[in-house]
Parts: sequence; structure tokens; C-alpha cells
Amino acid sequence: QVQLDESGGGLVQPGGSLRLSCVVFGFALDDYAIGWFRQAPGKEREGVSCSSSRGTADYADSVKDRFTVSRDNAKNTVYLQMNSLKPEDTAVYYCATTRRCEVATMTHFTDFWGQGTQVTVSS
Repeated sequence: QVQLDESGGGLVQPGGSLRLSCVVFGFALDDYAIGWFRQAPGKEREGVSCSSSRGTADYADSVKDRFTVSRDNAKNTVYLQMNSLKPEDTAVYYCATTRRCEVATMTHFTDFWGQGTQVTVSS
């Protein structure tokens, strides 16, 4: 059974950091690209970052130079390191398998999703 579990969200002050984890079950991570998405209240879901099976990455312009995606295939886990967090980063963050590792379009190529983890950036 395919399953993705996100964790690591929480409340952090502006300028702080969080590291999200996405653990996958039921398939070998090294065969898949994993996308990170977020959805803020009243807004559409947007792509944030993607980690390809080849180890390449893509980022939304809004998070470039602040967020870093990485993976540990042996642990079946993808990470999203988020630094210099801003109030506008507040959202529920999701990971999903995607057949295209390109932030602008990957939402149309997703198959399996996690349940999401809340990130709140506030003083």
C-alpha cells in the first residue's frame, strides 16, 4: 500500500527554520520524484519544490535560496529544509509523488499524496 507521511511542521517565528520530512511506504523512493506543495487558507495549492529520482531539484521562485530539498533513499525519506521563514510561508505543506519534477507543472502529474503538516510563521 502506497503511503506518504509528512512531519516536522509547527509554529516558528519569522526568520526561523523548520525541516519537514516525507516518509514513503509501499514503493522504492529511488524510482520516484517527490514534490512538495503548500496551501494557505483561501489560496490555491502551489508547488514549492521537487526532488527527482536523479537527485536534481527545482524550486518555486518564492522559496529559492531559502528552502532546500534533499532525499535519503535508504530511509525512504525526502526532506524540505526551510530557512528564513516568512509569515507568507504559513500553509499546510504536502508531499506527493509526481511523474514530472518541474514545480510549475508537477501538480498535474501527481499520484499519491500525504495528509499534510501545518507550518505557521508568526511572532
